Amino acid sequence: MKILFTGSGSGGHFYPIIAVAESMSDAVRERKLLEPTLYYAAPTPYDRELLIANGITFVPTAAGKMRRYFSLLNIVDIFKTGWGVIRAFVRVFFLYPDAVFGTGGYASFPTILAARFFRIPVVIYAADVVPSRVNLWAGKFARKVAIAFPEASRYFPEDRVAHTGAPVRKAALLPAREGMHEFLKLEHTVPVLLILGGSQGAQVINEGVLAALPQLVEKYQVVHQTGEKNIEEMVGRAKVALENSNHAERYRPFSYLNDLALRMAAGAAAMVVSRAGSGSIFEIAAWGLPSILIPIPEPTSHDQEKNAFAYARSGAAVVIEQNNLTPGLLISEINRILEQPELSRGMSEKARAFARVDASKTIANALLDIAISHES
Repeated sequence: MKILFTGSGSGGHFYPIIAVAESMSDAVRERKLLEPTLYYAAPTPYDRELLIANGITFVPTAAGKMRRYFSLLNIVDIFKTGWGVIRAFVRVFFLYPDAVFGTGGYASFPTILAARFFRIPVVIYAADVVPSRVNLWAGKFARKVAIAFPEASRYFPEDRVAHTGAPVRKAALLPAREGMHEFLKLEHTVPVLLILGGSQGAQVINEGVLAALPQLVEKYQVVHQTGEKNIEEMVGRAKVALENSNHAERYRPFSYLNDLALRMAAGAAAMVVSRAGSGSIFEIAAWGLPSILIPIPEPTSHDQEKNAFAYARSGAAVVIEQNNLTPGLLISEINRILEQPELSRGMSEKARAFARVDASKTIANALLDIAISHES
C-alpha cells in the first residue's frame, strides 16, 4: 500500500501531513495492517529530518504560484506550473499510490491533477475558514474532505465533508506539566505570558510587546518567540526599555522555540498572544489556554482574520486587529482575562472543546480505508 502526501512549502501545509503520518503509524499497529509506503511531493522537503523520522520519502515537484494581484511573474509561473504538471504525471504514474492526501496550496495542484487523471482516490484537508483555490477545485472530486473550521463545510459537497479539526503533531499536542519553570528559568509564583509570532517572528507583535514591556513585567513573566532575524534587536531594545525596571529578568526572549521548549512554555503559560494561522490556533486550543489573537490583515493574508474571528466566536479567544493594536489595549485585554479567574477558566474549557485532538487519527484511518479499498 502506497500513500502520497502533497502540499505547499509552508509549515501550515507540512505539519498536518506529519501529524497524519504519525497517527497512521499508530493506526497500522492497532489494526494489524502492513506498514504503508509513504511519499511527500512538494517543491522542497521543508523539514527533511521530520520526513525521515516518519519514514516518508521526498518526491521533488515543481509548481508556479498564482498570485491574487497583477504580477508579470504570474506569466512566468504558468510555464513553471505546466512543467510541474508534466513531472507530476510521470512521478504519479510510476509510483501509482493507492491514495493521495493534499493539504492545499499551489504546489499541490500538479500532483492532485495527476491523481485525478489516473483515477487515484484523493483526500484533502482544508485548514482555513475559506479554503484555498486548489482545495475548492479538488473538493469537487475528492473522495473525502476534512475541514478544520465548521464554517468551511459550505464550500464542499455535504456527503463528503467532515469537520475533523486540525491534525496536530504529537510533539506540539500536549504541554509539559513538570520541570517547565526550571527549563525556562522562570519563577513559580508569577503568571507567564507566551508571545508567539511564528517561526519568522511578527514585527508588529514585537513592537507592541516592547512598548508594553515595562508594565507587563510588573505583573507577568513574558516568554517571547521573536523570530530568528529579530532576536538581537529585541534583546537590545528590551534592555533599554527595562533599564529602570526592577523586574527586567522576567522578560525571556527566544529566537525560536523548538518542540521541547514550546511544550515547556505552553505548560508554564497562563495565556498566549499569537498570530492566527490555523496551525497556531489549533495548537493553542489543544493546550487549553486562553488567547489573544492578532491576525495578519488582508490583503497580506487571506485567511488569518477569518480564522481568528471564527475561533473567537467559540469563546476561547479575543481578537485584536493589527490596525487597532496599541500597548494600552494589549495590556488591558491581558489584565481583563487573567484577573478574572472565571473568565480565564471558561476560555480554557472552550479552547479544549474546540481542539478536536483526535483529528489526525480520524484522517489517518479514513486514508487507510480508502487506500485499502483502492488496493484491492
